Amino acid sequence: MDMQEHIKRINELYHKSKAEGLTEEEKAEQATLRKEYVASVRGNLKAQLDNISIQRADGTIENLGQKYGGRKS
Repeated sequence: MDMQEHIKRINELYHKSKAEGLTEEEKAEQATLRKEYVASVRGNLKAQLDNISIQRADGTIENLGQKYGGRKS
């Protein structure tokens, strides 16, 4: 299932929960889909941040992903 399908299913479950409620199985599916979606967003953001480089005034280029990428905040 790709991310667009995940989002579509999350939205379907949300609207159903407001209209008529969800079964326990649907609640579990919704929670799983949400966790997968959040993990995907975090992973994509981390990958983008790890690829940031800056150029210093002296002309050197510093890769911030290599410098800070392994740290936990």
